[in-house]
Amino acid sequence: MDAAQAVHEKFLAALAEGRLARAADAPDPAATGLSRAEAIDIFLSQLTSRQMDRLSRTLQARGEGFYTIGSSGHEGNAAVAAALRVTDMAFLHYRSNAFQLHRARQLPGGTPTWDMLLSFAASSEDPISGGRHKVIGSKPLAIPPQTSTIASHLPKAVGAAFSIGIARRLGMTDLPLPGDAVVLASFGDASANHSTAQGAFNTAGWTAYQGTPMPLIFLCEDNGIGISTRTPAGWIEAQFRNRAGLHYIQCDGTDIVSAYAGAKAAADYARGTRKPVFLHMRAVRLYGHAGSDVQGAYLPKALIEADEARDPLLAGAALMTQQGWMTASEVAEAYEEIGGALARQAEAAIQRPKLTTSAAVMASLIPPKRDLPRANTPSDEDRAAMFGSDAAAMDKPMHMARLLSWALADLMLAHKEIVVAGEDVGPKGGVYNVTAKLHQRFGSARVVNTLLDEQAILGLAIGMAHNGFLPMPEIQFLAYVHNAEDQIRGEAATLSFFSNGQYSNPMVIRIAGLGYQKGFGGHFHNDNSLAVFRDIPGVILAVPSNGRDAVQMLRECVRLAREEQRVVVFVEPIALYMTRDLHEEGDGLWTSVYEAPGEGAPIRLGDVGVHGDGSDLAIVTYGNGTYLSRQAEKLLAADGVRARVIDLRWLGPVDEAKLVAAVGDARRILIVDECRITGSQSEALMALFTERLPDRKLARIAADDSFIPLGKAATLTLPSRESIVAAAKALLA
Repeated sequence: MDAAQAVHEKFLAALAEGRLARAADAPDPAATGLSRAEAIDIFLSQLTSRQMDRLSRTLQARGEGFYTIGSSGHEGNAAVAAALRVTDMAFLHYRSNAFQLHRARQLPGGTPTWDMLLSFAASSEDPISGGRHKVIGSKPLAIPPQTSTIASHLPKAVGAAFSIGIARRLGMTDLPLPGDAVVLASFGDASANHSTAQGAFNTAGWTAYQGTPMPLIFLCEDNGIGISTRTPAGWIEAQFRNRAGLHYIQCDGTDIVSAYAGAKAAADYARGTRKPVFLHMRAVRLYGHAGSDVQGAYLPKALIEADEARDPLLAGAALMTQQGWMTASEVAEAYEEIGGALARQAEAAIQRPKLTTSAAVMASLIPPKRDLPRANTPSDEDRAAMFGSDAAAMDKPMHMARLLSWALADLMLAHKEIVVAGEDVGPKGGVYNVTAKLHQRFGSARVVNTLLDEQAILGLAIGMAHNGFLPMPEIQFLAYVHNAEDQIRGEAATLSFFSNGQYSNPMVIRIAGLGYQKGFGGHFHNDNSLAVFRDIPGVILAVPSNGRDAVQMLRECVRLAREEQRVVVFVEPIALYMTRDLHEEGDGLWTSVYEAPGEGAPIRLGDVGVHGDGSDLAIVTYGNGTYLSRQAEKLLAADGVRARVIDLRWLGPVDEAKLVAAVGDARRILIVDECRITGSQSEALMALFTERLPDRKLARIAADDSFIPLGKAATLTLPSRESIVAAAKALLA
């Protein structure tokens, strides 16, 4: 007999034989304010969740269901739903069926069991993911879909909670989260050990410790095990009872009354004090981790039986009979009725349509465009007041860093929902002064100095986007994003996909990076690989090469985020921040005057930049490669070579038609890529031109497959003006 059937039969036998008893220290429902009607409702949600778990395994055995990580033993989270409001956004882990089922009771008119069964069956009619995954989630119930198994959703929960206080400070209303809302994030005891979770706890505590509002409940459902690895007894309490900035509450999730009392205390504290709570809810894991997991292979039989004796349904039935709210036979009848109704629904659900084409699967990768009120157009007087003495310098040629700083200020003046966040972005103005004066101009509510944790920075942005903000997080150096890349790959980029376009987290992630820095080096500050972004479906990757382009591209990035709800990565070449000259000292050819909003030709997604019209050679490049190729172009012209330099600007996605058109009649194509030869854009470009322009002669030059050293050796592995000239001549020979 499998574990699910064994637990099922033990529950029915206990009901039939009257073997029902609550713990001696279990709280009195009257003392907690839990009414008869509320308790029965919670219990019915728990019974429904259990029967759905059983049904999921039956469907899998028939090849009609595709997910068996269930909620059995964790049904106490239904009581948490009862203690919260439907408008309290909930980021849930995968054992939260009971929570969603019970929250649905608080918003009449839904069909929660039917919706979940469509999800089990991977039907395209599943109302949350459209058949793409079995996820806990519902737009009407304020439950963003979540597939995380390692608590990677916790940083964005911190961001969402933080955004509530920012909205109140800025007087912003009509946002998804009410001003008195709290945010819930649930996870297991094993996930609490993950570095992502630890970062979220630290960020919430660090923030609250300084008095900043953080109305957040961390719900740790502690069943004592992660797959097969036991959690040391007392570990969670020892870690969190006295943690700075977190208020600790403990309850028993196997008992409805205790779970409700703990959840209500946590909700009241978070809502009343605007501070974070760690709600430690004891639970059990029945059946094992998932359908294929056999607990007996790694747990002693006595421990398994002890956990089964703590079945929340047994405690719930004991409460019902003890209080005289339901008889044991009424509990059994309700349980069997629920199971029968679900089985009948399941037979209909498995017949519903499935995803059948690649196009259908990918339809929600890109969020839907949205109609927004016309953006604020600041008056000349408003701009003059904001820029002050800087206004007098705007008609003078400036380097990229200064131009970007002014562009950020103009964007923030026009769009009140933009928030810049990152380490040192405040009064210091960033490592390279790109955010200079933003804090002075817009204040700490919109220019947020974060702690040193890239996962926290990106999670902050994702969570704020959930609440209607347009975040522009900054990662100081490209190499620093690697310890937090899952926040982009596994969280931000997947949200539209797994919610069928119902949820999105638009943002513009600014990252200083790439090589060629002078007087400073090492691979931490000269990372020359963009591969981490290029293979993430739906993410836009922009790399400007000069100040004028940077301004117009940044504006386009903000438009893409605001209007098209896109996740955009904007990589700013550090070596070009302060660059002024192109060919010789003092020529000023790499500077530009500042184009105010509405001035100059916009640069739209996919637009390439073309310098020259030579037909001997097309040099296709981006970033620092554009700067070096322009230098090489002059040297080649002296030898009679007529070349054109094509600046990709947008590395993901590349507009192939525009790129091919830009190459024009050039018979030879040289790709210059400052990133490493393995995994760089050059590989894709070689394939593109081979397929689209098979009659052209191709070559590429890219960085060596090496990390970048310090000092004068920092550019030895990278393309140079001279190596570009040499490669061009070899191609022309």
